[in-house]
Amino acid sequence: MAGDIFDTPKDSLTVPKVNIPTMFRLGFFQMGLSMMSILTLGVLNRVMIQEIAIPATIVAIVLAIPAFVSPTRILFGQISDAKPLLGYHRTAYVWIGAAIFAIAAFLAVQVIWQLNAISGDSWVWTTQAIAWTGVLGLVFAIYGLAICVSGTAFAALLVDISEEDNRSQVVGIVWSMLMVGIIVGAIVSSSLLKQLDGNAPLETLQSAINRLFLIVPSVVFLFSIISTVGVEKKYSRFYQRSTPGNREDSISLGAAWSILTASPQTGLFFTFLLVMTISLFMQDPILEPYAGEVFKMPLAESTKLNVFYGTGILIAYGVTGFFIVPRIGKRKTIKLGCILVAFSALLLGFSGFSGNANFLKFGLVIFGLSTGFVTTGAVSLMLDLTVAEAAGTFIGAWGLAQSISRGIAVVIGGTVLDIGRNLFTNNLVLAYGMVFVLEALGMIISLWFLNRVNVTEFQTNTKQALASVLESDLD
Repeated sequence: MAGDIFDTPKDSLTVPKVNIPTMFRLGFFQMGLSMMSILTLGVLNRVMIQEIAIPATIVAIVLAIPAFVSPTRILFGQISDAKPLLGYHRTAYVWIGAAIFAIAAFLAVQVIWQLNAISGDSWVWTTQAIAWTGVLGLVFAIYGLAICVSGTAFAALLVDISEEDNRSQVVGIVWSMLMVGIIVGAIVSSSLLKQLDGNAPLETLQSAINRLFLIVPSVVFLFSIISTVGVEKKYSRFYQRSTPGNREDSISLGAAWSILTASPQTGLFFTFLLVMTISLFMQDPILEPYAGEVFKMPLAESTKLNVFYGTGILIAYGVTGFFIVPRIGKRKTIKLGCILVAFSALLLGFSGFSGNANFLKFGLVIFGLSTGFVTTGAVSLMLDLTVAEAAGTFIGAWGLAQSISRGIAVVIGGTVLDIGRNLFTNNLVLAYGMVFVLEALGMIISLWFLNRVNVTEFQTNTKQALASVLESDLD
């Protein structure tokens, strides 16, 4: 989506280099996105599964819909490249997308209350239940599309304003703010829900959740404006071009696809990302219900669990990037991370037998550290498996693997929980434990694919394919 703007002579563009304060300001948008993620996967999953007793499989499918619409990111990226909106290629798309997903999040909660009203004490598939479930799925699809519009335009803006010598700073600061958003979102959500306990009446629950879904999305929309206002006009080289059409890639989409599929290594790494990411996020839809049903945590306390997870990731990002990867290499870092994730997933499962919430929180810190190790190594290796001349296509493929697999992970997590409840009707620890054990197995399986990824073979195959494409263009 970013095109070949980095090939433009620097002296032909009269734009200043983006400064550190602006990088942090941009990070507020990513911080807002992660806060929205906390609302959907950290609050709504528990409300639907435990408080309303909607089957976990249905909840997981609905919550995964935003991930399943992620292929539209490619389309929205091309639209923002070609069609300026309100005079901007990025900013207006970011704002409009943010406004839509903020409204959609609040509407989703109202649909959930309708489902609760018709379900009574137990879930039954009535005509009304089917209809309102369909409406909820539609609202989450709109929410996901809006995230794609806003997030894709924002990512393209980061490319537009960065150069080779400061791109790592831009990405590093913005990515760190993403993790800060997880912690802040968990704390804010917990604070707004702190008056609730496990026996809170439905009216109190509805009032607190409605207030939460009014305040946080409004703040996130405000973040989207504050973080991007004036940035594109001042720092974007794409915005300064008199002929934006020149930004189109010199390599066509068809040719880029040929380069992408030239090496079997692409498929191997895509599969590794798929299995690894599915295994990494399988606990997403069931963690808060696990805390509520097994550890008897109130809603506010279970929402705050993301603080422990996010803290572990933030620590791991700094340690891994500066100390571990430079010393042991990317591949060994990924292997270490996969093994640690498998261990910490089992630790989360075994913590249920103790019934001690502190044991669960400790396990989440370890899980966050492990996640930081594996993701840092995987992103570093991903850049090695990307050809600069078709970077958009390759990054799009890797991003698609991660988005789709995260949606699949949510569905698997909820489905396995339902299966576990049917198998272990009197033991919730074993029912939830099935999800954590499957996570651990998945991480070990992903190592099998990683061991077959060969960077040298990939680079040889893709360079040959690139040379062939360029030769055909000259003929």
